[in-house]
Amino acid sequence: MLLALLGWLPIYAASAPTIVVLGDSLSAAYGIRVEEGWVSLMQKRLTSQGYGYRVVNASVSGETTAGGLARLPRALELHRPAIVILELGGNDGLRGLPIEQVRTNLDSMIRQSRAAGARVLLTGMRVPPNYGPAYTEKFHALYTDLARRYRLSLVPFLMEDVALDKTLLQADGLHPNERGQPVLLDEIWPLLQPLLKRG
Repeated sequence: MLLALLGWLPIYAASAPTIVVLGDSLSAAYGIRVEEGWVSLMQKRLTSQGYGYRVVNASVSGETTAGGLARLPRALELHRPAIVILELGGNDGLRGLPIEQVRTNLDSMIRQSRAAGARVLLTGMRVPPNYGPAYTEKFHALYTDLARRYRLSLVPFLMEDVALDKTLLQADGLHPNERGQPVLLDEIWPLLQPLLKRG
């Protein structure tokens, strides 16, 4: 399925460094055409600015941190990425899963990625206040804690400039539409660019 999603991308040399995006529906271009998603737009921007990276979108709609953790070893083995962008946790939060479980899963993914030689870019998420302020505050804080612990680049909240703008959201009020995708990329780009090497 992932190969089919990526079939439109240009072919890169086997030696090209790889960026793996491991995420959920926010990165999987849910509800829109794949080429309109921020991950695809990132590939285009990298190419246009002379960065010789190949982007692999290993994102799956509905994914949790547990699912990402289960799939990560295969992605690391197959693609040997130079950079891993972790965009997970939103579905855990929406399900009210234990904070420590989310933290442990993300922690393990960070350590595995770094052990494989990849730099990690972490994207934070917020959840609606349904579970009370204590849960929502601890949930958001876990990303900051992990970024500080491992000295990672952190996008504090991927949906910062999209979540409250109905013109950038699909009818479900949750997922960015095609107009919101460049905004997501603009949240990621300033944190990603320092990790890149030209070539």
